[in-house]
Amino acid sequence: MAERNPLDELRERIGEALRASPAKDVEKNLHALMAAFFERFDLAAREDLEVQEKLLERAQAKLAALEARVAELEARADAKRTQ
Repeated sequence: MAERNPLDELRERIGEALRASPAKDVEKNLHALMAAFFERFDLAAREDLEVQEKLLERAQAKLAALEARVAELEARADAKRTQ
């Protein structure tokens, strides 16, 4: 039988210990508790903020384009009035 790498054996033992421990349950419970806490204070997740930031950037770009278009149309209208 081939000898096992000591690091692989250690990794397996640690994995088994973690699977057998309540650490996963504690992690899930802590995550749920923190989510409930943050929800109570109406805090947003980073992903939600990033989405809103991108939407705002697009809206600002559209607004700038529309303002430029309105200025162009107003300039044309003024030019026609002066003729």
